[in-house]
Amino acid sequence: MIDQELEESIATAIKGSGADLYDIQLTKEHKVNILRVFITSKDGVNLDLCAKVSRMISPLLDVHEPVQGKYNLEVSSPGIERKLKTLHHFLCSVGENIKIKEYSTETFKGKLLSATEEGIIVVDDIDQGEVEVKYDDILSASTFFDWDK
Repeated sequence: MIDQELEESIATAIKGSGADLYDIQLTKEHKVNILRVFITSKDGVNLDLCAKVSRMISPLLDVHEPVQGKYNLEVSSPGIERKLKTLHHFLCSVGENIKIKEYSTETFKGKLLSATEEGIIVVDDIDQGEVEVKYDDILSASTFFDWDK
């Protein structure tokens, strides 16, 4: 887990490059530590922006190492189908299709109408009714793209 101070420094550096921090993940694949930094931008995310952000945050990571030993840094977009974890994620996704799995094991899809500090409002795909969901009831949530349209 990345400490809060380092995450804030990374977010500030990313902001300086014209993008916003979406998420940071620290994982291990094939015995290699990987620090994944996901960014968004109102103008879209492309390879040049990812390279620029990588150059901006690399010096920070050299001073405040996120993990012991070697690691690979990956900077990318969170993608069209991305996990929603924070209020910021939900706010940025208003108007998009989302899939929600609740702790009660209920799963549904719909369009995200709004997000507040307490929860979200979704138009359910099946009955077209508005459903209010508290964040405490959400096990997982993600955006999804309707590939059939």
